Amino acid sequence: MSHDYARRLILLRHAKSDWPDVADHERPLAKRGRRDAPVAGRWLVRAGYVPDAVVCSTARRARETWELAGAALAEAARGAAPPVRYEPRVYEATVLGLLMLVREFPDDEGTVLIVGHSPGLAELAVGLAQPPPEPPSAFPTAAVAVLGLAGDWASAGPGEARLLAFAVPADMRA
Repeated sequence: MSHDYARRLILLRHAKSDWPDVADHERPLAKRGRRDAPVAGRWLVRAGYVPDAVVCSTARRARETWELAGAALAEAARGAAPPVRYEPRVYEATVLGLLMLVREFPDDEGTVLIVGHSPGLAELAVGLAQPPPEPPSAFPTAAVAVLGLAGDWASAGPGEARLLAFAVPADMRA
């Protein structure tokens, strides 16, 4: 596993959500989502990708994903979960909106995790990575993509990153 990147961007798609009769923003995690989210948190520790900071969508399914993943991460790392900022711009973000957000990250945060949604996260991974990973359709719920960037956050742009890791819950359990 290569660590010669100045910055690492971790993209975590929210875990599987339920479809009760509520506004989209308020949809909770489904049973499977509540099982998968902690698996992602533990995998981040095992794979050596513990974030310095987390930026999470304000949508309920994303918040619940991070609560479960963050608790499992902290337990596996035997420490505290990284600080989280709930960011309304991650919800329904376009790829450009997400890129603008990434460019604002402070440079003292070397590894940042975004908990968000499809298709924005998938499009960001494909847009930033050179060579681009598989098409966005292959970014299922609770999947994690880790991108390495050589420069500072402000210079993040198309083709500037390498895909260091990509895992779905089934891989993470193995």
